[in-house]
Amino acid sequence: VTVAEQLGIFLYTCGTGLSTWHVGERFQHSPDTITRYFKIMLHFFSSPPFYTTHVQLPSSETPTSQKILSDLCFCYFHDCVGAVDGTHIQAFVPLEEHVHMHN
Repeated sequence: VTVAEQLGIFLYTCGTGLSTWHVGERFQHSPDTITRYFKIMLHFFSSPPFYTTHVQLPSSETPTSQKILSDLCFCYFHDCVGAVDGTHIQAFVPLEEHVHMHN
């Protein structure tokens, strides 16, 4: 499986929330293969070399772009912090982190 396809599997899974079986059908791989490469990409994106270099969360003073403010769906996401390519990813965070990450 190429790195490009691994990235596709990761983004498709995060963006759709589909099961590994459905993602496997889309990419023509077994659910085990989908899980394996999803985990590889998840570990890559959350590892210190990538995360500390490329991920920068906005501060409370960071202005929201006018394009986002004028979006009709903004009212549903106005308290969300961060996104990957505009994709909302469902996540469960520890209780002590709720103050920083709420929806």
